[in-house]
Amino acid sequence: MDFDFPLRKIIHVDMDAFYASVEQHDNPELKGKPVAVGGGSKRGVVSAASYEARKFGVRSAMSGYIAQRNCPDLIFVKPRFDRYKEISQQVRSVFFEYTDLVEPLSLDEAYLDVTKNKKGNPSATLIAEEIRKKILDKTGLTASAGISINKFIAKIASDYNKPNGQKTVNPEEVIQFLEDLEIRKFYGVGKVTAEKMYKLGIFTGRDLKQKSLEFLDANFGKGGKFYYNVVRGIHFSEVKPHRIPKSVGAERTFSENLSSEIFMQERLEHIATELERRLLKSKIAGKTITLKIKYSDFTLQTRSKTLPYYISAKDLILETAKELLYQEELENSVRLLGISLANLNTEKEKVEKDVPPEQLSVQLKFDF
Repeated sequence: MDFDFPLRKIIHVDMDAFYASVEQHDNPELKGKPVAVGGGSKRGVVSAASYEARKFGVRSAMSGYIAQRNCPDLIFVKPRFDRYKEISQQVRSVFFEYTDLVEPLSLDEAYLDVTKNKKGNPSATLIAEEIRKKILDKTGLTASAGISINKFIAKIASDYNKPNGQKTVNPEEVIQFLEDLEIRKFYGVGKVTAEKMYKLGIFTGRDLKQKSLEFLDANFGKGGKFYYNVVRGIHFSEVKPHRIPKSVGAERTFSENLSSEIFMQERLEHIATELERRLLKSKIAGKTITLKIKYSDFTLQTRSKTLPYYISAKDLILETAKELLYQEELENSVRLLGISLANLNTEKEKVEKDVPPEQLSVQLKFDF
């Protein structure tokens, strides 16, 4: 179809099981074996899992204890973030051979805008193939890629042929692709939102498209307009080489569950100190403080307060965090505490032009 707004050629590159793959690459004895990066103790958490481990249901953010129970032969490896950063820089150097419009999402994934690129190659599909080959040659690791007209679709497409594959969604395929897509595969639709959509009779993009903007606004608030637009191929977020953080935080998982607020105050002081260090390093301040509490039964609770002024000093952060801690009774003993600062002084107003769906038409000349 033909879109009445400028189309971009966006690639989303995602390294395959990055941390675990680095460990398997650096230690050949681990190749072909179920590997988890992280802690295997009762208090440990899985940071990443190899594809061999994923077959047993091992996933990132899973308790090390549960992971070991699911996969008795699981091999735990301590994370080496300096090594991951080193390889991530090598990968990014490949990206910059093609474009300066690179937006890293983390150490192992990034968006690239190759609409105009340094190689003068009109095909984003061929560029993605070249990039993946160069990454393999340079690091010995595989990457997958998604290619399409915007970041939203490219992100979804990069999961389609993992590991070591890629998928292109051409302009004329976009609407059919989105209509056929299971709603749980829409980027930004988590487990809770998916369950809510199922109850409303929304199982695919086609179901979502049949709902009015008013219906989606009523049921999903601010997210309603987002869902209404993306299922129609409308997503104007540009690739931003220097991503502005929306929040800065620090947290700690404890070796023993805490049930006394006195002990929690001590831990909060350490967390506030670390947060202040990060804020000063980045020269950032914020107004909204959020206290994150994870209980021993793994339920999560957040409590927030917005101040009328920007802060970055530890004392003010800690004072507000304590206030939030005592805001209401704790539901259980606590295994993790975190403090984050949002509503930052780096945020700028962003105005996006909305294109009515009736203005969408076909354009098949855009070479992918």
